Amino acid sequence: MRAPIIWQPSDAYTNGSHLQRFMQKLNIESYDALYRFSIENTDEFWKSTLEELGIEWFEPYKVFVDLERGKPWPYWFVGGKINLTYNALRRAQDPGVRDRVILRWEGEDGTVRTLSYAEMEEQVARFAGVLQMLGVGKGDRVGLYMPMIPEAAIAHLAIARIGAISVPMFSGYGVEAVLIRLKDAGVKLIVTADGFYRRGRVVSMKEVVDKAAEGYGSLESIVVVRRLGVEVSWREGRDWAWDELLKTAEPVTIQPMDANDPFLIIYTSGTTGKPKGTVHYHGGLPLKATLDTAQFFDLREGETLFWLTDMGWLVGPMIVSAALTLGATLVMYEGAPDYPGWHRLARIIEHHQVTHLGVSPTLVRALMQHDEALSGDLSSLRMLLSTGEVWDSESYLWFFNEFGGGKLPIINFSGGTEISGGILGNVIYRPIKVGGFNSVALGIKAAICDEMGRPVCNQTGELSVLEPFVGMTQGFWKEPDRYLETYWGRFNDIWVHGDLAFQDDDGQFFILGRSDDTLKIAGKRLGPAEVEDLVTTLPHVTEAVAVGIPHPQKGEQLLVFVVPRGEENPEELSVAVSRLVEERLGKSFRPERVILVSQLPKTRTGKLMRRVVRQLYMGEVTGDLSSLDNPQAITAIKAAIDGQHG
Repeated sequence: MRAPIIWQPSDAYTNGSHLQRFMQKLNIESYDALYRFSIENTDEFWKSTLEELGIEWFEPYKVFVDLERGKPWPYWFVGGKINLTYNALRRAQDPGVRDRVILRWEGEDGTVRTLSYAEMEEQVARFAGVLQMLGVGKGDRVGLYMPMIPEAAIAHLAIARIGAISVPMFSGYGVEAVLIRLKDAGVKLIVTADGFYRRGRVVSMKEVVDKAAEGYGSLESIVVVRRLGVEVSWREGRDWAWDELLKTAEPVTIQPMDANDPFLIIYTSGTTGKPKGTVHYHGGLPLKATLDTAQFFDLREGETLFWLTDMGWLVGPMIVSAALTLGATLVMYEGAPDYPGWHRLARIIEHHQVTHLGVSPTLVRALMQHDEALSGDLSSLRMLLSTGEVWDSESYLWFFNEFGGGKLPIINFSGGTEISGGILGNVIYRPIKVGGFNSVALGIKAAICDEMGRPVCNQTGELSVLEPFVGMTQGFWKEPDRYLETYWGRFNDIWVHGDLAFQDDDGQFFILGRSDDTLKIAGKRLGPAEVEDLVTTLPHVTEAVAVGIPHPQKGEQLLVFVVPRGEENPEELSVAVSRLVEERLGKSFRPERVILVSQLPKTRTGKLMRRVVRQLYMGEVTGDLSSLDNPQAITAIKAAIDGQHG
């Protein structure tokens, strides 16, 4: 792949950065030398990192890592006692910082709330008391089925404060998805809301929990936040009002936890097969997330981070932990980015003086269709952040040139629920290429491996991690064999992440899509992102998804689903797509069919769901679809497929 450099390092970004301070602390002169140090002297690297980040321990650890159980099962920071909530809120003890705003929240209806460090600490301590009062103790699982409101962050930190385990669920899930997670995790208590606003409509939540509880007999308590003040069903002795409990509860002190004690079970979206409950621990995700947020995003004390996400996705718990630990302000927004219009994000940035904005490429593809997306003062922005899927060059360039004014770096970031952050990202000490990643995360030894597990360059292969790393999941909840099969079953003692990737001569990386989405046509492998990026360069195409379906001779044949920009002639647009793919990628990859659709299925964070599109064409959709933000896309795609078949 050939991608141009679009951003170069400058003193304006490196001066005063986390990376600069860290390199000075270690007396290391270049970022390349720092990365080598981080993988060759991992113990010393992490010791210095934690000191620089101000991470505090109740008891210092004695051994950095114990690998007696093998690489898939490392035991980190042996003997250390820590609690993520203490580190997130420790600034509340500083008289000069207590009144600083730590969280800013905006509702879709325009309501705004703020919380200072002192207020957050007090409410977290009190809700921890509520949990204990309701019988929750160390190791108990507590569900979070919440919109993005302050109480979601408060509850998450309170759960960790007493040593219980948080089980966040996507706020758009239906009854079945919630029920699956309640049963699998063995949830004792769930925190929810009466509802929230989404595109001006009320989304009920308590009703969903009530129905899920009917199928799960072990749920002891439901705590309800009155976000809307609407009437909901109520069962005495089981259902409790958040605000009333908070008035009577006594605040409780923080429970020191072993570094390897779990605090989080977060599930994958479950679009295929049973969702996987990834287990994370106090000495893992909070430390890895804080490191990445400091050294990839360079989020500094006093700056403001806004990421359009959900507590049910990894980014939600990640930014709550990392932003607060670094002394930054976190912005939360409950609603849709296009309500009441596409100016909403720009207005949030302006009103809350956001310095770091996190989005998905799919959201950017939608923003760029509307001039009003830029109708706000964006001058406070310093960093643009991106994760969730592969970029196409057109939307990337628009985001850089229009939203970022041609000056702000796009910090592309890719890892996953099982990683606690990123494997790959962009740092401000290296040039950034369009759609690429200029570095492996510090402390992670990663490579692109061929089909034999050998590291390669200038060759498409599997993104792999060669050594255990701080933050990796402790496995899947109650499914150790599935965890081993998923990540460690391909090559001996190598974590195979599931992303198809490429590394160029400059050491920069490009992700081409999930490897199980890889197109294998006539013996040749092709990442779907290569097709999609190419097709969206056509002026009449807004979005595209490339999928492969079985073919008796070729192995697979290529289908391209296209969202046209306007009222285009379907036959002419199909011909143009097919011709372009054949000319640029080769005759073998000429699409068997080009299908025009009005929309593509996406999660609320804007991630395109290729598997759903493929399953629709094959005639059978399996797995949990309640994470989709636009289920109406299913009907639209079915109609388009039926029209082609007809």
